[in-house]
Amino acid sequence: MTEELPELRASDADRERVSEVLREALAEGRLDMEEFEERLDATYKARTYGELAPITRDLPVGQVSAPKVDMLKRPEPDGSWASRIVGGEGSSTWAVAVMSGFQRKGRWTVPRRFNCFSFWGGGELDLREANFADGEVEINCVAIMGGVQVIVPPGVEVVVRGIGIMGGFDHREEGVPGEPGAPRVVVTGFAFWGGVGVERKVTRAERQRLREERRQQRLDRREAVRELRRGED
Repeated sequence: MTEELPELRASDADRERVSEVLREALAEGRLDMEEFEERLDATYKARTYGELAPITRDLPVGQVSAPKVDMLKRPEPDGSWASRIVGGEGSSTWAVAVMSGFQRKGRWTVPRRFNCFSFWGGGELDLREANFADGEVEINCVAIMGGVQVIVPPGVEVVVRGIGIMGGFDHREEGVPGEPGAPRVVVTGFAFWGGVGVERKVTRAERQRLREERRQQRLDRREAVRELRRGED
């Protein structure tokens, strides 16, 4: 019987899980740097489970399987902070960049503690669309001649407790009060000849919504002026 599941589209989270397997294999000496870079490039180019599966087939815990399709209709999250604090273990708990990079973005679950390491590389942790395993999460960053960028959405309280030696942690977002029910993000770790940045941004969808809202307000004002002039004639 023909297997159809490998043609199912892979998500960003699926590609990140494969990249974590590759990084662990590199650290254990199962892959050399050239093999690692080739497979990592193939991972981020993969669009289906069928393309992801061969990348880690010869590695421990490397079998890529498509998720079960849930036929039960579930309510969509309402976007409130309460709906985004979901409990559980988190969809990803660590990341490593050695002369390379890592990224976590989109709809993923931030664990209670996330550990990341960057050496001659860089990483990005985007929490704007993320869910949270708890009301307070810790992001522990070690950056040695590298960097990590943490992006948080408006409304989230940020606390920075990292130590920098010939490097530093960004404290600009500290002191901004969080919204009621919003999670608290604590950034800790160590930077040596490197840096950990913290930036507050709205999502692209929210930015577009605000742009459309401002455009509509301008149109409404123009229409109000036209109506006023018609009444004066």
